[in-house]
Amino acid sequence: MKSHIRSLALLGAVALTIGLSACSSDADSSSAPPSVQPTVAKDDALGALVPAGISSDGTLLIGTDASYAPNEFIDTDGTTVVGFEADLAKAVGQVLGLQAELQNAPFDSLVEGVKTGKYELGVSSFTINPDRVKQLDMPSYFSAGTRWAAPKGNPDQITPDNACGRKIAVQKATVQVDDITARSGACTAAGKDAITIEQYQLQSDATAAVVSGKDDAMLADSPIIAYAITQTNDQLEAVGDIYDAAPYGYGVPKGQDDYTSAIQGALQKLIDDGTYLEILTQWGVQDGAITKSEVNPVQ
Repeated sequence: MKSHIRSLALLGAVALTIGLSACSSDADSSSAPPSVQPTVAKDDALGALVPAGISSDGTLLIGTDASYAPNEFIDTDGTTVVGFEADLAKAVGQVLGLQAELQNAPFDSLVEGVKTGKYELGVSSFTINPDRVKQLDMPSYFSAGTRWAAPKGNPDQITPDNACGRKIAVQKATVQVDDITARSGACTAAGKDAITIEQYQLQSDATAAVVSGKDDAMLADSPIIAYAITQTNDQLEAVGDIYDAAPYGYGVPKGQDDYTSAIQGALQKLIDDGTYLEILTQWGVQDGAITKSEVNPVQ
């Protein structure tokens, strides 16, 4: 999944772009909420499962699209990737005896980047689905659904099932693209106007388009929508219920079973010792917590 909101003249903390600043004058700037990175002991048995080609330099190179607050986004220094996923990835690295290094990249480049070895791990709110599982192995770590948002007051009375003929923003390469494409098809099949699907490279741009009035509504992952509403001082509001809840998964190259077990085991260790819930709670996303990490839990 993927999507959602930004706040105004904020360079990075909510990953909002200058474009959104120009669109709205009363959304305040903000920074990452204060959080404390837990210190986690190395698990030698799990660390031994990491391939030498990855562990030899002591770092774990992670590809992420840092435009998805509060999951992952750029802090006010303009370079540091922060968010609950960044904190969790660092803790996973600690369990494996590695320093997590998060590298910002376009979302639609990450799966290929992991497959080709450009990144040693992909961590970017990837919904686990059959298409991705064909390309990567995916240990689960969170559960999120899709939700919609519209400008405050929802002046056009848009709902997920009543968006025919409207302009809807969505981030490219996310599961929400398939969602809104199917809804547009249902519109035309019923003799109604198609949905104009506005796809953006960055979720921050999709959010900016709705805040500015360029687009009528957007859809994204549920924690992204909730955080976006807060960070724009309620210039947006949630529309409809959360639906299609599904797990997020880390992206691990296919054919590296020991490495996949190391990542899954590290996640489970953090779940079991309470570090996982501590991190989620600091970012206000504890409602998406899971109790068991599984590899490729697709339906």
